[in-house]
Amino acid sequence: MRFHTRKWVKPEDLNPNSTLFGGRLLAWIDEELALYSIIQLQNPKIVTKHMSEINFRSSARQGDIVEIGIDVVKFGNSSITLTCQVRNMMTREIIISIETITMVSLGEDGKPKAHGKTQIEYVKDRLTD
Repeated sequence: MRFHTRKWVKPEDLNPNSTLFGGRLLAWIDEELALYSIIQLQNPKIVTKHMSEINFRSSARQGDIVEIGIDVVKFGNSSITLTCQVRNMMTREIIISIETITMVSLGEDGKPKAHGKTQIEYVKDRLTD
């Protein structure tokens, strides 16, 4: 699992129980998955099609730092299937794991568009001297 992003839990991220609001965490996850997919598929038109079961295993409090990790499960014709895990860097506990998330590449018409990708590409490999 590659951990790409860290978020600092601030007062505006809390629920009435003074723990991280689940909706805020899911928004962070969805944004991170979209950014990752945009870069991998080289298309700014990406949508979330599916997320498997979401099970909150622990939480975070104000001042904690959470880290979002993503791995590619597979490449489809117009999609990329990912897995995600979020962990609390202060307690070392897993907050949430999502086994599969499907992101879809869209064309200008808003319909699924083949992306032609079959493996992870790293930005450093795309750069030329």
